[in-house]
Amino acid sequence: MTVTIAVTGKSSSGKTAFTHSIYTALHNKYPDKSILLVDNGLSSDLANAFGVEVRNTIHSIRTGTYQYGSPIPDEISKSEFIEWTLNEIIVNLAEDVDLIVSGPVFTEECTCVTAKYIKDAMRKLIKTYDIVIIDCEYDLSYVNQLVNYYPDVTLVLAEATVSSVYSAMKIKESSRKYALPGQIGVVLNKVRNSRVPDNVVELMKDYELETLGVLPYDEKLEAEDIIASSDIIGQSAQELLFRLNLPLWDE
Repeated sequence: MTVTIAVTGKSSSGKTAFTHSIYTALHNKYPDKSILLVDNGLSSDLANAFGVEVRNTIHSIRTGTYQYGSPIPDEISKSEFIEWTLNEIIVNLAEDVDLIVSGPVFTEECTCVTAKYIKDAMRKLIKTYDIVIIDCEYDLSYVNQLVNYYPDVTLVLAEATVSSVYSAMKIKESSRKYALPGQIGVVLNKVRNSRVPDNVVELMKDYELETLGVLPYDEKLEAEDIIASSDIIGQSAQELLFRLNLPLWDE
């Protein structure tokens, strides 16, 4: 069984720090489960969060700029070659924990054979892990350009402001056709004093946005790098995960 979680949201919403916290919570809870982290952002922020310098991405495979780390196996088909290169660019972060970086992906209109092989190979790759966590570039349409796979749950990260909630509504709408029914909702981030403003609560109701969780404001993440670790965000992520309708394993 593979459990997939996608974290979406507009730029600067705190997706990468939250994705890192989601990973930490799951890895601590299920240390014997294999995890694949998919950095689907344009600037490879998730890789940077782990101190990984990216040389090859899925984009480099598609564009032919891939730098080979080992000799190409003899007499393999195009689809086998794509699967081989994907496995070559996987970065091992810890025992049973891997990272793969997409970089810029092809447009939705792209019908090239390589794009299809990449989608097929990514789908196979995802199914070899117990847990897959995707740090998305804005919404699920960008992920769908990389792989035809519906996440078990999609979390739209948004700050507790009117403009951010409006963006979350647009992200939810654009992601809906790539998400499982009933498994997409909003996580409000940077909430001060554990209180969501009344106008934000009302707007969430008007837009029919389900609040899946609330993350507190952490001054540390504002004063330091956005990918800095946060104990309070980590604790909130841990509490959030087990309120979700995920097909997780029994104790």
